[in-house]
Amino acid sequence: MSAVLDKVEVGGVEVPLIFERDALLPIASMQVVFRYSGALADGKHPGLAKFSSRMMNEGTKSLGSTGFAKALEERAISLSAHTGTETFVFELSSLKEQFDKGVSLFSDLLKEPNLSEESFKKVQATTVGALMRKESDYDYQASLLLKKVLFDGTPLARPADGTVADVKALTLPEVKAFLKTHLVLKRAIVVIGGDMTLKEAKAFAKKALAPLEAGTTEPLPYFEANADPRTAVEEKPTEQAYIYFGSPFHLKVDDPDAYKARVAAFILGSSGFGSRLMEEVRVKRGLAYSAYGRVVLNKSSSYFSGYLQTKLESQKEAKEVVVKVIDDFVKKGVTQKELDDAKLFILGSEPLRNETLSQRLGRAFNEYYKGLGLGYAKKELERIEALKLDDLNAFIKAHPEILKLSFAIITNQSGNSVGKK
Repeated sequence: MSAVLDKVEVGGVEVPLIFERDALLPIASMQVVFRYSGALADGKHPGLAKFSSRMMNEGTKSLGSTGFAKALEERAISLSAHTGTETFVFELSSLKEQFDKGVSLFSDLLKEPNLSEESFKKVQATTVGALMRKESDYDYQASLLLKKVLFDGTPLARPADGTVADVKALTLPEVKAFLKTHLVLKRAIVVIGGDMTLKEAKAFAKKALAPLEAGTTEPLPYFEANADPRTAVEEKPTEQAYIYFGSPFHLKVDDPDAYKARVAAFILGSSGFGSRLMEEVRVKRGLAYSAYGRVVLNKSSSYFSGYLQTKLESQKEAKEVVVKVIDDFVKKGVTQKELDDAKLFILGSEPLRNETLSQRLGRAFNEYYKGLGLGYAKKELERIEALKLDDLNAFIKAHPEILKLSFAIITNQSGNSVGKK
């Protein structure tokens, strides 16, 4: 059966519930997603949401980190917390026969998380260590730099992990306050499925969420990408140049034309060797091993972005090629062959994106969360199949804002890389 949208009442609050029954295997899974509780909710403390999710992976106060992990492992139960830009997510999965116990452990985790000073110091130390290692990850640094350029002055300009200084400045009371404010019923969405009935799913959801307070929620803010082209360059002891680029894209996540953006982006930069960027940057000029571009449509932002790596001496040429490819794309559009090839791949690979229960539940959640309605994916494929060349090219030409490209470049201007003299 396909996913259905329902609700479950917990503590006087109606929580949306997305459910799909799949009895082919004796498994069960549940996600609890809290809206506007990811990095955008960090406030004055960059990295707070992600740090708080790591604290929720430290088990319960009663069992501790090791004891809680052992209780999960003995029953082959997977339970973890993580955050994105907009959401805070718990994921639980197991064999059906162990799922009730998994739900009980999840409920215990929400009721009495291990928010001890000892766990706080442990998570703080491991997070600082991970961030220090990322200082030499120039892909990561270039992506952060691009976000600073595109979303200067907004929460999206800040690293979701925070900086070493940010993490060192965090306090345990701040983490406790964040979790109390954001892990609440009015922000929750339950996504559940597997070898169970809808009635059982509701009972599991109610049991899991029972410890939570009603709380409050608020609308998610929206941030426009910078339309004033800029180039930011940072010097690092690198042997190649990391070039990230991006621009505004004026299309909301629930726009009826979003399917056209998917096809256009596929042809321009997200289809691997068949894409325009890859063809011009790698195949014809040998400037990079790969070149990639995509359209990002989120509830909090929409923009075009891409990246490539090239030799230090080739970075100017590579940047010029990117500008020219995107300029030609907007002004001249795509060919019938490119459209036909894109349709063939997108439609032909659809079964691979819909094989597992987790994939189907993830898709159903996205359809609901983005306001598209359950079953949108099927409608989108029908629209892609019927898409005409003139309509796609008209859409592309109607979005000249992607020509307002900003660049973030990590390079070694001197050309002296690590280990060279």
